[in-house]
Amino acid sequence: MAISFHQAAIQCLKRKRLYEQQIEQLGNFQLRIHDQMIMLEGAKATTETVDALRTGAAAMRAMQKETNIDDVDKTMDEINEQTENMKQIQEALSTPIGAAADFDEDELEAELEELEGAELEEQLLQPATTAPAAPVHVPAGWQPTRPVSSKPTAEEDELAALQAEMAL
Repeated sequence: MAISFHQAAIQCLKRKRLYEQQIEQLGNFQLRIHDQMIMLEGAKATTETVDALRTGAAAMRAMQKETNIDDVDKTMDEINEQTENMKQIQEALSTPIGAAADFDEDELEAELEELEGAELEEQLLQPATTAPAAPVHVPAGWQPTRPVSSKPTAEEDELAALQAEMAL
C-alpha cells in the first residue's frame, strides 16, 4: 500500500492541527496556573492582613485591660489637685511680707501720678532752649567739636540708687 503524496500531505496537516490544538491547550493551562498563582498570592496577603489586624486588636484589648476610664479619671483628678496645690504654694511665696506688705497700691498709684504730673509741669515751665529739629545733612566722617557730656543726670543717679537698693 502506497500512500500517495496527497494523503501524506493531509496526514501532515492533521498532525499540524493536533499540535496547534495541543499548543493552545498548554497555553490555556499556563494561563490558568498563572491566574491561580495570582489568586493564591492575594489570598496570602489577605490572610496576613487579617492576622495582623487580629494581633493589633488583641494588643489593644490587653492595653485597655491595664487602663480603664476610672483609672484615667482618677489620674486626671490627681494631676488637677497637684496643679492647684502648686498654684497655692506659688501664691503664698509671692505674697509680700514685712514692710513691702504694708504698702497700699492705691496710695502708690496716686503718688506716681503726682510725680508724673510734677515732672510734666516742670518740663512745661522750662524755657525752650532748642528749636525744633529739622533734618540736617551731616557729611560722613564728621566729628563734633565739643565732646558730649557723659555726666549722669539726677534721674539716672536716682535710678541707679534704686537698682542698687533692690539688688540687696
